[in-house]
Amino acid sequence: MKATLYINTKDAISPIDDRIYSSFIEHMGRAVYTGIYEPAHPSADQEGFRQDVADLIRPLNVSHIRYPGGNFLSGYDWKDGIGPKNNRPVRPEMAWSALEPNQVGTDEFLSFCEKLQISPMLGVNLGTGTPKDAVELLEYCNSSLPTYWAEKRIENGRKEPYGVKLWCLGNEMDGPWQICAKTAAEYSRIACETAKLMKMLDPDIELVACGSSYRDMPTFGAWEETVLRECYPYIDYLSLHQYYQNMDGDVMSFLCRDEDMADFIDEVAAICQRIKKEKNSDKDIKLSFDEWNVWYHFQKAGRSPEKWIVGRPIEEEEFDFADTLLVGSMLNTLINHSDIVKIACLAQLVNCIAPIMTQEGGKSWTQTIYWPFLYTSRYGRGTALKIKKEAPSYTCRARKDASYLSSCAVLSEEENILSLFLINKSPDEEMVLSLPGIKGELISFVTIDGVPLDAVNTAASQPVVPREVTEKRLDELKLPTSSWNMLRIKL
Repeated sequence: MKATLYINTKDAISPIDDRIYSSFIEHMGRAVYTGIYEPAHPSADQEGFRQDVADLIRPLNVSHIRYPGGNFLSGYDWKDGIGPKNNRPVRPEMAWSALEPNQVGTDEFLSFCEKLQISPMLGVNLGTGTPKDAVELLEYCNSSLPTYWAEKRIENGRKEPYGVKLWCLGNEMDGPWQICAKTAAEYSRIACETAKLMKMLDPDIELVACGSSYRDMPTFGAWEETVLRECYPYIDYLSLHQYYQNMDGDVMSFLCRDEDMADFIDEVAAICQRIKKEKNSDKDIKLSFDEWNVWYHFQKAGRSPEKWIVGRPIEEEEFDFADTLLVGSMLNTLINHSDIVKIACLAQLVNCIAPIMTQEGGKSWTQTIYWPFLYTSRYGRGTALKIKKEAPSYTCRARKDASYLSSCAVLSEEENILSLFLINKSPDEEMVLSLPGIKGELISFVTIDGVPLDAVNTAASQPVVPREVTEKRLDELKLPTSSWNMLRIKL
């Protein structure tokens, strides 16, 4: 099987925003408690954060972490999570049927981010919350005025403002599962007024408004139009969420879902442009794909952990090698849409649909999807280039013309290095790759291959890991069957 990529290093899509390599921590499952935070763990620092987990997060070069949710956000009162810990209330957490002890709150999370040199992306509650609650949280985090909530932050031990720049106006507010879900008109009004109020206090912040919860929602499209019409002058980004599943075992249909993702992005981008024209505005609303991943194994197994406990162990996906291939392909899709997608959050970061797993009191380890994110985040920074692709395709139930090859190209101009991220989805044939017009030295060829599609990484065994290909010749490039690959070419 042969494929050809025509790449002109002068033909750019866009500079890649570092924020597309962001992630997500929600008070859901064990993401926080026994995930990033476990005071009794041997590796815990003075604040209770697990340093073995921090050591696995650092190599990912995560730009931002979205927090505190997620569905959790719509029932959360941020004031429960500040001040002396022994005075904080334990609440029933309605979104995930758990107990929330509030031992990790705004100050703890922002301290965690500072230690890891990661920027926060905070959400405000527009379910049970109000615009007043939202602007008071902003005052607590960012204000240097001699006002009540800024003084309360100082009283709680933080003199200087945190300077949080990126904020989400609620979460999935059209979802029937959402606490205090809203119609498009209801959400648009509260989001608009919250945005106005927040920008009165801090004009330098950027705001993300909720798009539809996912592409197949009956509200999709009409929801986006309503929100944009109402909020256009006050928001900067519109959110997209999407998870992909393989409930029926049709692997080849599953592996082409990155093409569905591309269609989704194009559709929302077109809506934004249409409303821009309708508004006669010179402002572009960009996209924040702030939840994306594979998510189905836990659901497929029909697991239902005990309810109403702290750190209820839900949605602990055991990702396999097929998931690795799709996650790598989805990262390529984000890069290939870097002109419109400026923020993207792999959901989530630890334990809950996550690349990093932990045992309570014990080990931490990396899942299969850790590796494509690590390499793409590390080397996929610079300028995304257009690619003219000639590659074989296949027919499956999901698409009539699905490509066997997912690809993206990133130019690091400072180093004069071209990085290619390539996924051969064929389980039967290796792919012979031609790069006409590209001259230089192949300085790195990393691949993940050679394992069954259902192979998983566990605390005891790590079969899905990258390897360096020793033969490095640009004129004889072969992508193994069912493989994720990174080529770095010194031009």
